[in-house]
Amino acid sequence: MTAYAHPEVLVENDWLSDHLEDPKVRVAEVDYDPVANYELGHVPGSVLIDWRKEINDPVRRDILSPDALTELLRRAGVGDDTTLVLYGDFNNWFAAFAYWVFTYYGVPRLKLLNGGRKKWIAEDRPITKSVSVVPRGTFTAGPADPKLRAYLDDVRSVLPDVKASKVHLVDVRGPKEFSGEITAPPEYPTEHAQRGGHIPGAKNIPWAQAVRDDGTFKSREELSSLYGSHGVTPGGPVITYCRIGERSSHTWFVLKYLLGYPDVRNYDGSWTEWGNLIRTPIEK
Repeated sequence: MTAYAHPEVLVENDWLSDHLEDPKVRVAEVDYDPVANYELGHVPGSVLIDWRKEINDPVRRDILSPDALTELLRRAGVGDDTTLVLYGDFNNWFAAFAYWVFTYYGVPRLKLLNGGRKKWIAEDRPITKSVSVVPRGTFTAGPADPKLRAYLDDVRSVLPDVKASKVHLVDVRGPKEFSGEITAPPEYPTEHAQRGGHIPGAKNIPWAQAVRDDGTFKSREELSSLYGSHGVTPGGPVITYCRIGERSSHTWFVLKYLLGYPDVRNYDGSWTEWGNLIRTPIEK
């Protein structure tokens, strides 16, 4: 079986178990619902990062600022030479969102725990309810990398290329969201857009198809077949999107690191932006 394009971005449970006492390793849990998860038990030594309150700007519809990220990771005990391992619930859905945001600002030595919270608990690995106290770190966020993020105007400008199959637009939401039958996923029944449907020319490849039942990522061969069967190949730029950019971060991670696609951007404005704008074209 062929190794992933960048296998260094993943760690397995055995590796993390061996490094729980390593002062150069920090672990952070990123959950959809921290009350139902982190507070009931978490990987020993891990800190909690609240995706909604701490990775998003509290006022603007945007991700957090570089200064806010600097403060967040210093509180988490991250220095410039720290390996930061992210994991969470929902098959690392929100951990992957954190991975994208942190990579956007140049956080080095990031890793994702393969299988996330689900596999750690299924293997009866140690958990604790103790809130971790870590020494303050020294990390400073760098400038944003524009090659990793797509905005509304970027997507609008490439629609002709999407139609000509020169740019791949991947909608990672569920089929009913893609078709417009529903305007929000079941997890967010009140957080819907004005219109249902998808961006013209987008291919629907739900994010969860990239993982196995135990939450681990499928093999490189399986992933290549999954995206290749929809015509999404490394031969052209790829833009991923979902509702607000978190599920699409998971697919961004798969395409960029596990398959090694050279040009992948995440459109975090996603359907809440596109579907709510007057005269923005959609398909059902």
